[in-house]
Amino acid sequence: MNAPLDLLQQYWHYDAFRPLQEEIIAHVLAGNDTLAILPTGGGKSVCYQVPALAMQGNCLVVSPLIALMKDQALGLLRKGIPCLAVTSGMTNDEVRTAYEKMCSGKYKFMFVSPERLKSNLFLEYLQDWNIELLAVDEAHCISQWGYDFRPPYLEIADIKTIIPNAVTIALTASATPQVQQDIVEKLQFGKGSQSFFSTFERPNISFSSLLVENKMVKAIEILNKINACGIVYCRNRRRTKEVAETLMSAGISADYYHAGLSQDDRSLKQHNWIENKTRVIVCTNAFGMGIDKSDVRMVLHYDVPDTPEAYYQEAGRAGRDGVKSYAVILYQQNDLTLLKEGIALKYPSYEKLKEIYFSLANYVGIGEGSGQDESFDFNVHDFCVKFEENVIEVLSAIKLLEQQDYVQFTESVFLPSRVSVITTREIVEDLEKSHPEYDETLKLLLRMYGGIWNHYVPINEFQMAVRANISRDYIEMILEQLHKLNVIDYNKAKDKPQLTFTQDRRTKYDFFIDKKLIDTLKKWYTDRVQFMIRFIVNTSVCRSKLLVSYFAEELPDDCGICDVCVKNNKKNSNSEFESIKNTILQEIALCQKLDIQAFCHRYSSMKQTVVMQVIRFMLDENQLTLNDTGELILNKNE
Repeated sequence: MNAPLDLLQQYWHYDAFRPLQEEIIAHVLAGNDTLAILPTGGGKSVCYQVPALAMQGNCLVVSPLIALMKDQALGLLRKGIPCLAVTSGMTNDEVRTAYEKMCSGKYKFMFVSPERLKSNLFLEYLQDWNIELLAVDEAHCISQWGYDFRPPYLEIADIKTIIPNAVTIALTASATPQVQQDIVEKLQFGKGSQSFFSTFERPNISFSSLLVENKMVKAIEILNKINACGIVYCRNRRRTKEVAETLMSAGISADYYHAGLSQDDRSLKQHNWIENKTRVIVCTNAFGMGIDKSDVRMVLHYDVPDTPEAYYQEAGRAGRDGVKSYAVILYQQNDLTLLKEGIALKYPSYEKLKEIYFSLANYVGIGEGSGQDESFDFNVHDFCVKFEENVIEVLSAIKLLEQQDYVQFTESVFLPSRVSVITTREIVEDLEKSHPEYDETLKLLLRMYGGIWNHYVPINEFQMAVRANISRDYIEMILEQLHKLNVIDYNKAKDKPQLTFTQDRRTKYDFFIDKKLIDTLKKWYTDRVQFMIRFIVNTSVCRSKLLVSYFAEELPDDCGICDVCVKNNKKNSNSEFESIKNTILQEIALCQKLDIQAFCHRYSSMKQTVVMQVIRFMLDENQLTLNDTGELILNKNE
């Protein structure tokens, strides 16, 4: 086994581990399940990558976002470490090829999404990959008490029976004690497991919350003052575009980003910002995760975040290199009102949930007792107009319906075309005589995609067209004709948001929701919103102290650089200044003069600097003067 430090030096070119990394790695290599809670930029990936390299076997990484997977996989490849990632949009052949490559033993890491774990193809290959380490990234997603619960994460523990000898490491940047406990339980950690967490403090970030009359004017002022790379977070897509355009008109290099843009547009905008071709990216919370950019100096929240976990994650994207950076919230009183009102929208009543569920089914045209595993293009704004619903309430209802396993909603997606042969082999053979014009394309389909009989398989029409040396349009036309003849079921590629019904449509008599669970979740969300409001309006407690207290951590000292500390320090300085000044005047009133050296020696070495500043001020203001022996006396001319 290679020594962890040797691996760190060989691949990362660092001479030492960051705090806690070495202890976490040693615990994993000792064969113990591990929970690692490190702040954004704290080096979580090293905690699973180094032990995986030290092991004989391989590492399976479960990650929630394509951007996160691609970023980590690319980082490993740049270091010369072989790895693979399976993402949505890959054809069945491409997925199978990746799985077979993993079986070769030449690849150390396989990155997959939690949704992939239920795939029969994945389960077929998993036992042949010699997995010794299971790494679960963004592990807080497994807890329904967290801020970003994702039901597919609950499937992770199921695969541990297939890889019983694998050690599990769960990683996250933010988790309350209750979420930490939930992670350990849901992932079925074994004996000897341990949780490690670094301080949640970010001592180089100056946190501020500013009550302003005009957000845009203040944003421009701040971004001009801090002329460096920045992120501006907005609540909705429309505002990202509006804010970015206004910043550009003010001479600030800016662009906007949200999940509704095409994949190509998002990739280009993200690339330009990472390469500093764009200074400021104005975005929704869809931006940031999985982006390793260390020189962000400003994270500005144009709209107030609703939970401390989300705020900590987003603000923590500033100053990952340890250099002083800023996290600023701009707010108006109406923002706080909307936060409170948003609680009811985030957790609709049981009756409202039921109403939205049946409206969704009617919108996509599903009848009772049908629709399981069917996916539909879903335009949430069009739905809300047709059914006169609130967008936030609908999206929140869909998320709750996801938790209850009724639907799944994928906002940004590329689903390749899928085909299944749904007829008999005899009819396929007869097709050569009855429809010879379709026979060549059907045979090509059967040659290129195995397992297509009565199973849906992703296909690529362009690759088929190249293989047959004909146009893609012609291939698609023939496939559509075969679909009409009920020879195949052909579902064309989709790049629009998808709503999938995971169960057949229920009737009003068998639609059930766990009301107790939703009431509990609503209470937890209410508590988070109330904490966030306290954080925003706070003017007396160090913001760093207040923020980390949410995660059950106590800081011994104030940060000294947040807006509250700066104000308190200034206030204390003014008070101290006046106190020293009055003492000097009282001494001279009693003794008619004051020996500077003797007076300074009454104070500590740190305070002596302040004493001399007071004396210089009083001399400059002609309140005092020096006599012939260099002692301070009152200026009688004043």
